[in-house]
Amino acid sequence: MRKVLIITYYWPPSGGAGVQRWLKFSKYLPAHGWQPVIYTPSNPEAPVDDPSLLKDIHPETIVVKRPIWEPYSWYKRFLGLKSEQRINAGFISESHKPKVKEKISVWIRGNFFIPDARRFWIGPSTRYLKQYLAGNPVDIIVTTGPPHSMHLIGLGMKKSLNIPWVADFRDPWSEIDFYEQLSLTRFADRRHKNLEKKVLSAADRVIAVGQIRARDLESIADRPVDIITNGYDESDFFTGKVSPDNKFSIIHVGALNRDRNHPAFWKALGDLVEGEPGFASDLEVKLIGKNDISVDANILSCGLEACVSKIAYVPHDQIPPVLQAACLLYLPINHTPRPDSIIPGKIFEYLASGRPILGTGPESGDAASILKHAGNGIMVDFEDQEGIREAVLDYYKKFKKGERERTPAPAAYSRENLTRDLAAVLESLIEKE
Repeated sequence: MRKVLIITYYWPPSGGAGVQRWLKFSKYLPAHGWQPVIYTPSNPEAPVDDPSLLKDIHPETIVVKRPIWEPYSWYKRFLGLKSEQRINAGFISESHKPKVKEKISVWIRGNFFIPDARRFWIGPSTRYLKQYLAGNPVDIIVTTGPPHSMHLIGLGMKKSLNIPWVADFRDPWSEIDFYEQLSLTRFADRRHKNLEKKVLSAADRVIAVGQIRARDLESIADRPVDIITNGYDESDFFTGKVSPDNKFSIIHVGALNRDRNHPAFWKALGDLVEGEPGFASDLEVKLIGKNDISVDANILSCGLEACVSKIAYVPHDQIPPVLQAACLLYLPINHTPRPDSIIPGKIFEYLASGRPILGTGPESGDAASILKHAGNGIMVDFEDQEGIREAVLDYYKKFKKGERERTPAPAAYSRENLTRDLAAVLESLIEKE
């Protein structure tokens, strides 16, 4: 088989959303004649561990791990955290007001650790991989970010070895939703954008996960960008009968940070608890993942404490049956300057479950288009409390009638089919050689 070197920060046993995309690609690439060679840190600062993901590593996969030095020990000491504490992803705050030290640390992160805190791995990795590839050649290099330091390793390899290189942007760089929160100086902003343009210009192919994000990258580099979305793995889902939840269960999986926490959703539920007969006793909201302190405040102010259960983390292999048993799956989009481009990775596993989806976010964004295409949910504006209330009430009435039809997920979003699309991109680069 041909070999593809995949440079990624996230790899099992690390858990979380960042692992899924290339773990699943590498699982199905051998079926298309490509042997994955994974280059990843041996000691990453991952938000969670999930050993259940190890079973998805294809036996043909070669995994090369090297130590990484990151400034998180200093960061934890500065904030008064214990060394074993994990760093929350996505600006999740567990205090009511951001501390001065937290604000300072974010400013340092954005202005000194460019493009990110993994920048100290760029030089050592580039030097090591040059030696490694001399004895273990590959046909193509893939980098996936964030963290975008992985792309800078690819840039260094491209300059030295001129091996075809694919830069995969799971999330944007200068257009990422929290970019404005980094409080960048003009110098840092220019530095970020200059590095971003160098990567986009030097890579042989660039991949984005959605149409709007692809257009954004195309406008920066003035070049075409491929689109390969995230997806779902059919093998993760039980094809037999799953016992439905007895209660009217609304499930959210993943981190619920401040930007993703929409007060109108909680107020709509509060109105139904107060005014709809039987709703309070039937309702069960399950939040699986870490939550910002603002979530607790909204739950409390809307009188929903008795209806909400919170679970810090569930291993990935236990998530599908939870989704399949749910009555309604909740999909909040980040309320940030560019929400129309955001496609949460969970949307595809939501689709695979066959259960209805309620999204709150831009009604004309990429996520809304996916829901419309799938015919398995609706997107209601962030602040449309009445629209959210009516949507939830409609799903509740179906629950009371015992209606639980399963909507098949679009085959285009299966991991196997998406890997076929990826293999076509890789093959096109080989043909050019």
